[in-house]
Amino acid sequence: MLELAIGFFVLALVAGILGAGGVAGLSMDIAKWLIVAFVVLAILSLVWPG
Repeated sequence: MLELAIGFFVLALVAGILGAGGVAGLSMDIAKWLIVAFVVLAILSLVWPG
């Protein structure tokens, strides 16, 4: 999941450089939510006994 977030972040950077603001914004939003999901799942895996 973290790899996908990094991929969308890179896509957003490239789209921003090329002037595609809509694609860059959407990619940053997706990357942000993937990072949030990754952090939540990482914390749950550390806290949850198993």
